Amino acid sequence: MTEQPKYSPGLQRRIDIGKQIMAERAQRMRIARKWKFDTIAVHGLYHVQEAIENNQGSVIEPCYLSASQAYRDADEMEAGLAYLIPNWCYSRIANPTIYYLEWALALMEGYGCEVETSCCATASGMSAIALVADAFLIKKRKGEYESINFVSTANIYGGTFQQWSVRKMRERDIEVRWIKDPTDLDEWASKIDKNTRFLYGEAPSNPGLAFFDIKAVADLAHAHRLPLIVDTTIATPALLRPIQYGADIVIHSATKIMTASGFGISGAVISRKNIVSDILEDEARADFATWFKFWPFRDHGPSLSPFAALMLLSENRTLRSRTDLFCRNNMTVAEYLSTHPKIERVDYLGLPDHPLHDLAKKYMILVDSEDDYGKPVNRYGYLMSFRVKGGRNATRKMFDNLKLVIRATDLGRIKTVATIPAISTHSQQGEEARAMADIPQNQVRLSVGGEHPADIIADLEQALAAI
Repeated sequence: MTEQPKYSPGLQRRIDIGKQIMAERAQRMRIARKWKFDTIAVHGLYHVQEAIENNQGSVIEPCYLSASQAYRDADEMEAGLAYLIPNWCYSRIANPTIYYLEWALALMEGYGCEVETSCCATASGMSAIALVADAFLIKKRKGEYESINFVSTANIYGGTFQQWSVRKMRERDIEVRWIKDPTDLDEWASKIDKNTRFLYGEAPSNPGLAFFDIKAVADLAHAHRLPLIVDTTIATPALLRPIQYGADIVIHSATKIMTASGFGISGAVISRKNIVSDILEDEARADFATWFKFWPFRDHGPSLSPFAALMLLSENRTLRSRTDLFCRNNMTVAEYLSTHPKIERVDYLGLPDHPLHDLAKKYMILVDSEDDYGKPVNRYGYLMSFRVKGGRNATRKMFDNLKLVIRATDLGRIKTVATIPAISTHSQQGEEARAMADIPQNQVRLSVGGEHPADIIADLEQALAAI
């Protein structure tokens, strides 16, 4: 008896065309991986042939504002909706402009290592964090009750703290096991048991600039068959690419220095191929970010605006040089504040006397800096925090007297921005949680931008003179 073909001739023809497109794209990826970081940031996978054949010769990636895709026939629609061919279907799931962004981010985050990467762009960094965590916080078997937990550093962004402590722990009874000293590998190990689903940390953290040994924690996680998820929003791939050191998944709030203009909200999930996890199915482990995009992300719908994707895609082309500038400016300001008589303490990883300076020096290196400076050069980020002598009232008075520096909860901007975390980004944590994360009332978070550092220093000087 003759075996019936799996697909109709028309459907099979569409699938064969799709395979050819995917093979060509894979070849483009292989070519792009050999480029320098700046070339990847400028071009991504958008090339001359793509421009001429698919986009009427547009030199820059077009912004596809359409909500949905039209299909040639029923066979193409069937193949597309079954994910048998490359397509985008509906902008809640995918979009051509967003694809261009995702390919570029995947290449940037995988730069410098032999690991293949993929990306899913999201509407915000918080949507990326929430849904990535949920992908692992599932029961192993239907009907089985488990006391599920995960391990996280306590020094994290206030929104992430709320996501963990309220949305996961209080509302869903999922235990968060906090790491108070992320440099203590024994503390990490002590929190892991058979019901632990993943390890999570920020490097550097917002606002305290905590750090941890990414490779050591990744090795520990993998020894327990667990994935390591790292938020490197503050570093960006221009300074740190955790996948290079064994991390499985990287999360960004791409709203920050990646979109330094402040014109868009966006997030990103980048994963290595073949992540470590005993919870997920084979398809999800093999290519987590792609699986995440086509299934959990599709069903929850935190889709990124194509216009926001275009803004991010455009600004990312100069990420390396912009990061270098902001970091150099920040170092100058940190050195000034570190000797000021009205400053109690400065937390900036670039200062040699910072307790985490040597650890950060191991990881935070400006990508391709040897091309500009003749050797690899450390850069320690655009974010710092400092503590004002005199407590809460003196801190608020200094803060209120800023004239050039903008008072806002934002960071990573072309303009220098300051906030008091205890009354803004971390206000909802409560005193006990803020104490655990070391966020006092006299702490000011400063995100240094592109202004001349002398003008930033002058503004800080006059504000401090008011107290």
